[in-house]
Amino acid sequence: MSVKKVLLLLVSHGVVAAVGFAAGIYALPILTAPEGPSVEAVSSVAQNAAYTAEFRKDLQDSDAFHWGEGEVSVSASSISLMGELAPGPDYKLYLSTEFVETESDFKRLKPEMALVGDVKTFDNFLVEVPQGIDPSQYNTVIVWCESFAQFITSAQYK
Repeated sequence: MSVKKVLLLLVSHGVVAAVGFAAGIYALPILTAPEGPSVEAVSSVAQNAAYTAEFRKDLQDSDAFHWGEGEVSVSASSISLMGELAPGPDYKLYLSTEFVETESDFKRLKPEMALVGDVKTFDNFLVEVPQGIDPSQYNTVIVWCESFAQFITSAQYK
């Protein structure tokens, strides 16, 4: 077998392995995600919300793989989404006193933000607000991918 053929085989197999690895990273959160809360459960929480806002796909650092859309409802005890998030690993929900739509803004403001909790579903979500966090002291809810330091989406609710 010629050197050219061996190199071609190595490169082609390497590319296939890299594509397969990337597809696995993307698909794993989808395959392992729990089922999202029902429309009825999210609607029930939304009825008691003090604030509502919209996640939109057209934010500055949102793209084809990092986005959210739907209605976010914020109350003193929980935050819910009636909508969808792009699938991904290790999503966290934060509250901020400033509107954020870029990774650089998020990183700059992160020390002042409140970490509400984990977002484990991509179709609708319900996240309980921990004791000691008062959503009325903030104005923006943000979904952030902690593992890859990626901005997913945000919404200003007041």
